Amino acid sequence: MKLTLLGTGGPLPDPDRHGPAAMLQIGNKYLLFDAGRGVALQIVRAGIPLKRVNPIFITHHHYDHIGDLADVILTSWIQGRKHPLKIFGPPGTMSIVKALLDQVYNKDIEFRSKGELAISWTPGEGTDLMEGLVHDGGNWKVFAEVVKHGHGLDFPSAFKEQWVCLGYRVEAEGKVIAISGDSIACEGLDRLARDADVLVLCCYLAQAEITNPYMEHLAKDMIACSDTVGKIAKQARVKKLVLTHFGPKPRAMMEEIASDVALDYDGHVILGTDLGEMLV
Repeated sequence: MKLTLLGTGGPLPDPDRHGPAAMLQIGNKYLLFDAGRGVALQIVRAGIPLKRVNPIFITHHHYDHIGDLADVILTSWIQGRKHPLKIFGPPGTMSIVKALLDQVYNKDIEFRSKGELAISWTPGEGTDLMEGLVHDGGNWKVFAEVVKHGHGLDFPSAFKEQWVCLGYRVEAEGKVIAISGDSIACEGLDRLARDADVLVLCCYLAQAEITNPYMEHLAKDMIACSDTVGKIAKQARVKKLVLTHFGPKPRAMMEEIASDVALDYDGHVILGTDLGEMLV
């Protein structure tokens, strides 16, 4: 298996990092996790044929994780994808895919799929998920767990019921790869990461950046940062920790992250970079 980090940034534009996205190659299958800013270009830069990408697993519906989903659906189609593109994600994923194809890009699809130079339309298909086994590829399986991302904030109860965030656990070739999405330490994250060979985990801030009440709130309730990621990996007995989803920061602050994590976790740590590749 080969893991490629296509984008390791977050919602704020960063010239060094694209939006959140990771590709896992298992044999001749390419599984995409999230579809952030610039993902289609990054797939091409990684030498992966867009038409081969299928399925896609979405962790949650923040725009930095789904902003270029339509680009992957449409560009893979016009570059020769012959089968429906399966898109799995938390409740609401089906509606998002339907809106993109039936309302936002319906004229574009009709333009390209009719007439003398028509390309036969091959759709994307959204599926809503919760926890459990969500896809069985025969020699590989994908499981989902519900994780906490902003659930401690003071949202109306109606919104909280709809705000479902997922992490994924892939089991293949006798190995386990866990992908956190955006999460803080929680039971769901611990279950998906338990004894993983690789945990791809968000790490938005270094400890030195948590300097005011807003940043403290973000690190406590929104997204794991360097004060907790090592503890998460140690508790789950993770063999290799790959950090991603960094906020814009200078190189020296990335070195701070490595030092922070080493206080809690003595395993192999990789500070993710765009197009960084590793065999699993």
